[in-house]
Amino acid sequence: MQVIENLSVKEKLYIEKLENGLTVMIIPKKGIRKKYVMWGTHYGSIDNKFIVPGEENVTEVPDGVAHYLEHKMFEQKNGTNSLDTLTALGVNANAYTTNNYTTYLFEATDNFYPALDELMDYVQNPYFTDENVEKEKGIIAQEIKMYDDYPDWVVYMNAIRNMYKNNPIKIDIAGTVESIYKIDKDILYKCYNTFYNPANMVMCFCGDFEPDKLIEEVKKRLIKKPNQTEIKRIYEEEPEEIVQKRIEQTMEVSMPLFVIGIKDKVPEKNEDIVKKHIAIEILLNMVIGKSSNLYKKLYEKELLISEPFLEYEFTDNYAHISITGVSPDPDKILEEIEKEIEILKENGLNSGDFERIKNMLYGNSVKEFNNVSDIARMFITDYFKGINSFDYLEEYKQITPEYTEKILKEVFLKEKTVLSIVKNSK
Repeated sequence: MQVIENLSVKEKLYIEKLENGLTVMIIPKKGIRKKYVMWGTHYGSIDNKFIVPGEENVTEVPDGVAHYLEHKMFEQKNGTNSLDTLTALGVNANAYTTNNYTTYLFEATDNFYPALDELMDYVQNPYFTDENVEKEKGIIAQEIKMYDDYPDWVVYMNAIRNMYKNNPIKIDIAGTVESIYKIDKDILYKCYNTFYNPANMVMCFCGDFEPDKLIEEVKKRLIKKPNQTEIKRIYEEEPEEIVQKRIEQTMEVSMPLFVIGIKDKVPEKNEDIVKKHIAIEILLNMVIGKSSNLYKKLYEKELLISEPFLEYEFTDNYAHISITGVSPDPDKILEEIEKEIEILKENGLNSGDFERIKNMLYGNSVKEFNNVSDIARMFITDYFKGINSFDYLEEYKQITPEYTEKILKEVFLKEKTVLSIVKNSK
């Protein structure tokens, strides 16, 4: 078993790759009553075109299969639903699908091992029939329609579609009402057998565990499956340029919502991504974070109603910045942000502001290690990006104003920037 220790947060990560290819990560927290587990598969909404290991032909499936599969996994052959079983045990259980992975999870203070029995049983034993697959279509169609009526989601997806021409990230995670009606049990079984192989999965535990004992408990509950070779995922080539600069849609909102997106290149070397991510977070906070001069000015003029949400999203398949907020005049916000970026490019970064924001972000990263659910989510999300979460804590110490200025000039480009607005028709 590999052990990685981080002295900054006094935490250890235990990693074991089992014979069947399953990776198990354990972050022990002595004396903590709460235990958290996530079991994830590297299979998300963007994985619609692939070659199954051992086959030669390309398999293409309808949009929304990964999310549909996640919905169906809880249903058991004996007529029970595993979510109900876990709730009856007194644990808080859930599952979710993202663009690049799906995960099943629960949080427990008692009954941890009975709950682990249930989790490992339902994730390894899918039960799909023509009837139960058909029955789910109406439920998921309602969910899709609900998101179509949700302004926060619409304004975000419109920004994504303004940035990306071919990348499947522009497709809703749940698919469309039309695409889900093409899903049947054979498609679900094919995708399950391809992507739910242990070699494509990771389990992450955080709580008061003895790693060796926990590994044995996991092994006892595993069904024997052969260690599969790598799945070949097929994505269309994405042009560097954006699709269009601006999009506006009318919906029932009290104040216009906006997303400013900046399309980025996917880093070629994985080791650079953590450093780049930190630099972008520092820059976003310097430009329009709560302590920035621009934010104070726009807030005082009532052009920004509250602090905008700042994010850098990336996988090995896409990367972009999003700035999300509420404003009576989103076009003015974009204009002011682009102006501020140009000033920073011309004048360089203020060293005092740089250090203050870097220290604040480092402090926020350290705080995430106080909560078992935050730790597990962080490690599993980073794992599917090829990152060890401890790397962030080390890279903060290395980041310099010079490197951050380089990223400012490379990434924060007007020609890669889009604006999505949702506002009232009145």
